[in-house]
Amino acid sequence: MGLVKISEQMHANLRCASAALSRSINAQAEHWMRVGMLAELHQGLDYSEICQLLIRAETSGGAVLSLQPSDLMPELPQATAVSR
Repeated sequence: MGLVKISEQMHANLRCASAALSRSINAQAEHWMRVGMLAELHQGLDYSEICQLLIRAETSGGAVLSLQPSDLMPELPQATAVSR
Protein backbone atom coordinates (compact mmCIF):
# COMPACT_ATOMS: atom_id res chain seq x y z
CA MET A 1 0.00 0.00 0.00
CA GLY A 2 1.26 3.48 -0.74
CA LEU A 3 0.24 7.08 -0.47
CA VAL A 4 -1.04 9.10 -3.38
CA LYS A 5 -1.21 12.88 -3.18
CA ILE A 6 -4.32 14.41 -4.69
CA SER A 7 -5.75 17.91 -4.83
CA GLU A 8 -8.14 19.21 -2.19
CA GLN A 9 -10.87 19.42 -4.86
CA MET A 10 -10.41 15.75 -5.83
CA HIS A 11 -10.50 14.79 -2.15
CA ALA A 12 -13.76 16.73 -1.73
CA ASN A 13 -15.17 14.92 -4.78
CA LEU A 14 -14.11 11.59 -3.29
CA ARG A 15 -15.75 12.41 0.06
CA CYS A 16 -19.01 13.34 -1.66
CA ALA A 17 -19.09 10.32 -3.99
CA SER A 18 -18.05 7.88 -1.26
CA ALA A 19 -20.85 9.07 1.02
CA ALA A 20 -23.42 8.93 -1.78
CA LEU A 21 -22.36 5.44 -2.87
CA SER A 22 -21.76 4.00 0.62
CA ARG A 23 -18.07 3.36 0.02
CA SER A 24 -15.03 4.37 2.00
CA ILE A 25 -12.99 7.21 0.52
CA ASN A 26 -10.22 4.72 -0.31
CA ALA A 27 -12.69 2.31 -1.95
CA GLN A 28 -14.15 5.14 -4.05
CA ALA A 29 -10.69 6.28 -5.15
CA GLU A 30 -9.72 2.71 -6.06
CA HIS A 31 -12.96 2.29 -8.03
CA TRP A 32 -12.29 5.45 -10.01
CA MET A 33 -8.71 4.34 -10.66
CA ARG A 34 -9.85 0.91 -11.89
CA VAL A 35 -12.44 2.45 -14.18
CA GLY A 36 -9.90 4.96 -15.49
CA MET A 37 -7.24 2.31 -16.05
CA LEU A 38 -9.68 0.08 -17.92
CA ALA A 39 -10.97 3.04 -19.95
CA GLU A 40 -7.41 3.75 -21.09
CA LEU A 41 -6.66 0.09 -21.83
CA HIS A 42 -10.00 -0.56 -23.58
CA GLN A 43 -10.86 2.71 -25.29
CA GLY A 44 -13.81 1.24 -27.17
CA LEU A 45 -15.74 0.41 -23.98
CA ASP A 46 -18.26 2.72 -22.36
CA TYR A 47 -18.83 2.98 -18.60
CA SER A 48 -21.51 0.28 -18.53
CA GLU A 49 -19.24 -2.15 -20.39
CA ILE A 50 -16.36 -1.35 -18.06
CA CYS A 51 -18.60 -2.10 -15.06
CA GLN A 52 -19.56 -5.42 -16.66
CA LEU A 53 -15.85 -6.16 -17.16
CA LEU A 54 -15.22 -5.38 -13.47
CA ILE A 55 -18.03 -7.72 -12.41
CA ARG A 56 -16.77 -10.54 -14.67
CA ALA A 57 -13.25 -10.03 -13.34
CA GLU A 58 -14.48 -10.21 -9.76
CA THR A 59 -16.40 -13.43 -10.36
CA SER A 60 -13.36 -15.00 -12.04
CA GLY A 61 -10.86 -14.04 -9.38
CA GLY A 62 -10.01 -10.47 -10.38
CA ALA A 63 -7.50 -11.38 -13.11
CA VAL A 64 -8.29 -8.33 -15.27
CA LEU A 65 -7.45 -6.00 -12.40
CA SER A 66 -4.22 -7.61 -11.27
CA LEU A 67 -2.07 -6.12 -13.98
CA GLN A 68 1.63 -5.77 -13.31
CA PRO A 69 3.63 -2.80 -14.62
CA SER A 70 5.15 -5.13 -17.23
CA ASP A 71 1.62 -5.85 -18.53
CA LEU A 72 1.15 -2.15 -19.21
CA MET A 73 4.55 -1.67 -20.85
CA PRO A 74 5.27 -4.59 -23.17
CA GLU A 75 8.87 -5.26 -24.04
CA LEU A 76 10.22 -3.57 -27.11
CA PRO A 77 10.90 -5.88 -30.04
CA GLN A 78 14.42 -7.26 -29.98
CA ALA A 79 16.73 -5.84 -32.61
CA THR A 80 17.85 -8.40 -35.13
CA ALA A 81 21.42 -8.56 -36.32
CA VAL A 82 21.98 -7.70 -39.95
CA SER A 83 24.74 -9.60 -41.83
CA ARG A 84 26.82 -7.73 -44.34
